[in-house]
Amino acid sequence: MPVTQGHLEFPDLFMIGGYFALMLGIGAYFYRRMRRMKDYFSGGNRIPWWLSGVSFYMTSFSVAAFVFYPSLCYRYGWVGVTLLWVAIPATLFSALLFAARWRRARIDSPVEYLEMRYSPLLRQLFAWQGVPVKIIDDGIKLFATGTFISICAGIDIRYSILAAGGIILLYTFMGGLWAVAVTDFIQFVVLAVGVGVILPLSVARAGGLGAIVENAPAGFFRPTTAEFGWSYVIPLILLYALAWSSINWSLIQRYYCVPKERDALKVGWLVVALYLVGPPLMFFPAIAATRFLPGVEDAGTIYPMICRELLPAGMLGLAVAAMFAATMSTLSSDYNVCAGVLTNDVYRRLIRPRASQSELVLVGRIMTLLVGVIALGAGVLMARGKAEDMFRVMVTLFGVATAPVAVPMLLGLVSRKATNLGAVLGFLFGIGVGLNLFFLSRYRQEVEFLGILWDPSKQELLFWGLALKMEIVLFLSTALMTLVVMLAAGALAPADCVAQERADAFLARLRMPIGRLPEDEDAESVTDVPSPFGVVGVSLLLIGGLLLAVAPWWRGGLVVALDVALALVLMAVGGAFLWLGRSRLAGGP
Repeated sequence: MPVTQGHLEFPDLFMIGGYFALMLGIGAYFYRRMRRMKDYFSGGNRIPWWLSGVSFYMTSFSVAAFVFYPSLCYRYGWVGVTLLWVAIPATLFSALLFAARWRRARIDSPVEYLEMRYSPLLRQLFAWQGVPVKIIDDGIKLFATGTFISICAGIDIRYSILAAGGIILLYTFMGGLWAVAVTDFIQFVVLAVGVGVILPLSVARAGGLGAIVENAPAGFFRPTTAEFGWSYVIPLILLYALAWSSINWSLIQRYYCVPKERDALKVGWLVVALYLVGPPLMFFPAIAATRFLPGVEDAGTIYPMICRELLPAGMLGLAVAAMFAATMSTLSSDYNVCAGVLTNDVYRRLIRPRASQSELVLVGRIMTLLVGVIALGAGVLMARGKAEDMFRVMVTLFGVATAPVAVPMLLGLVSRKATNLGAVLGFLFGIGVGLNLFFLSRYRQEVEFLGILWDPSKQELLFWGLALKMEIVLFLSTALMTLVVMLAAGALAPADCVAQERADAFLARLRMPIGRLPEDEDAESVTDVPSPFGVVGVSLLLIGGLLLAVAPWWRGGLVVALDVALALVLMAVGGAFLWLGRSRLAGGP
């Protein structure tokens, strides 16, 4: 458990408490408005594209990003930004090829369409494989969040895990996907404000941009390095394109929760724009820190060290809230989508096919609690120093199924030749190859297996790089095997007439624009969700008020100027949102 000299003063606690209260308030606002399962798990397909796009962006990374990428920037320079920029081509791939298809599938969970396209067996197989992966991964994210906050502010890691996990669980439980999307937007604002303070302060402390560039080591601003070259970046793009943006349940959900297929495409374009701008702004402080925090051995702690070095009371609380936001958005999305799979694909499909909508919403909330409590338990166990290695091994073992799941899912959306037998065999053979590679790497030195020279002074950094390279090796190998087996099975044992007709009917459904089927009109006629503009506007006004409330604890200078300017901007934008909300018809999105 990390022990530091950092501590939180009253302004910090005030800022964090206000932030948490706001998250809970948003959940309570949507609590009574979740009348149907579709409202709770897909927002009634009425979530605006700009809200879904920001939620996609916030869901796509956690506080772990503020460990690995800043450590790269501190050690090697711009390559840390490059490795997160791979999300740009990956998102373009998923948006251009699959965004409209996900919306036209007219689904309420990411695996629901597998029964229409392949078989009930594959739907259940992928559902039961995916839920444990998400839950265990969420436990690790909670542990990473607790570690970060403990280093930054000296809070006991278990308390930070319980606080973050508990708040996420409560507002997700109450408000479903609408609460998740709106809180993601507010968390994006909090993160942007935090970066808007840390970036100029770090540049100023380093002596300005000119001093940073002039004193940087040779090649510090090149896009790649010897350790992380194009032979690493290009496979990483493939990994992100196929296994991250295209089949990640939480991200798929952002494509099918919007009103129309053109909105789904707008979601992708907005995420591309945010990823183009976001990483340089978020991680440049780590590059600047080479000037005023030289010689840090554990580069993974550089971001919380920057916060503790530069931020006064109140602003440190804002930074802590921003780091909570980075993980809370990811976890709330995972809780909701996993509960959606358990409710829609397990409970309704196998146990209570005729369950009423109110019953399904209740079950959805119970499943949300179940998923969140298990993830919390995993995070706390890791914080106590127990089972950390076991969790990592379990995630890796489950992770070998990423490509064997991705290939059938994506081929099923674009090709009529993919068969159920091919999908099942491809999944099994891909899993077999992945397990063999995994256990081979366990019996050989991983650094030799992956061609990395171990440097004790950079142990944590190379651990993350090692894990990514291992994931790339596993993914590409299992993807190739799954694809070959699926193609071979499709050629040797084509689908029978009934299966082919089912596949053709599903693909025809994907070619049908939203609004052309009777079910589309029925869905729109019963949706009664209020406009998000009002709740977003009020939230922005409250965040601006929090920033102004802590200003008296500071002694002037750049920090106060930044704080007041950001507060006024937020309040102006909040007022604009309120005006937009009032100008729209009640109940419109």
